[in-house]
Amino acid sequence: MSSIHLVLGGIRSGKSAYAEDLTAEIADGRAVIYIATGTVTDDEMAERIRRHRERRPADWQTVEAPLNPVGVLREAGIEDGSAPVLLLDSLDGWVSNLLIEHEGMEASELEARTVGAARRFASYVGEIDADAVVVSSEVGHSLVATSSLGRQFQDLLGTVNQAMAADADAVTVVLAGIGMRVKPTARQC
Repeated sequence: MSSIHLVLGGIRSGKSAYAEDLTAEIADGRAVIYIATGTVTDDEMAERIRRHRERRPADWQTVEAPLNPVGVLREAGIEDGSAPVLLLDSLDGWVSNLLIEHEGMEASELEARTVGAARRFASYVGEIDADAVVVSSEVGHSLVATSSLGRQFQDLLGTVNQAMAADADAVTVVLAGIGMRVKPTARQC
């Protein structure tokens, strides 16, 4: 039976390292596919990606999927019922890429397209009977961006995070490297 665990946190909160540990625990010897959505846009981003790569176990398969994780996984043949563990890092990188790719698109259409893509990923996880850990930045605790593009990103990611949290079996928020489970809550157990 498949499951999705959403790991949220602020920038530099330790959410990726937490998600990697959680993925290794869930995998328990099964194959892990790391779905990387980040793209090198400058030297600082190249350094972030390098650090993430160095931290990953050598036996984890990495697929680069900045715009269409489901399509990339299907092309790689990940749909045969092998029940891998997927680690998508990160949802916010994916949303950012989609925002830039569809710059100028009406906000409501972009939201529908992006939320739809996230929901298709969640559906795909169930279809291949996989377990997935999804990493995303929590934008609800930050300042409102000063640029229109920044505000559009915050609004879009907040909506996508809510959709993914609704589809997820578990949600953990990471603060200062410490994970706190927020779903299921005590009343849901």
